[in-house]
Amino acid sequence: MARKNKQPVDIFSLFNSSKGTLAQIKEKTNSLALIEELVQQICPDLPKEVWKLGDISSNCLLIEVKSAIWSQRFQFERNTITKKLAEHTHGLVTKIEIKVRPFSHPILRTKEVPEKTQKISVDTANRLLEVAENAPDGLKATLERLAKLSRNS
Repeated sequence: MARKNKQPVDIFSLFNSSKGTLAQIKEKTNSLALIEELVQQICPDLPKEVWKLGDISSNCLLIEVKSAIWSQRFQFERNTITKKLAEHTHGLVTKIEIKVRPFSHPILRTKEVPEKTQKISVDTANRLLEVAENAPDGLKATLERLAKLSRNS
């Protein structure tokens, strides 16, 4: 059985292509998985559920994080990650952009959240009504609607 000659794929062309065959999409996905694994090796203490890879464009890798605290943690490791990624991708990734996107987390987007209206405490409702007394008309109406969400309404 003859061996297949497999030419190496240029990672830069994979990331710049916006369409292609399923095999090309698979290669791009595998490359992103390798980059994700590399980031996890550099920062093993970061939980996977607080960050994810975004897109790669103009030699910049986007990392989305759940909160500003995790953003700060990535800021401390930014230079190390950038250096390793530049070596691994042969200069494809030379910058890292870190964005806080709290609502992009899958747990927050599920429909498992009850659809009934959330209730607030009576004390909170009373405080909202106190603030509403001196508020402008638009804000006053909003605060009064919020106060109606108390448990005794």
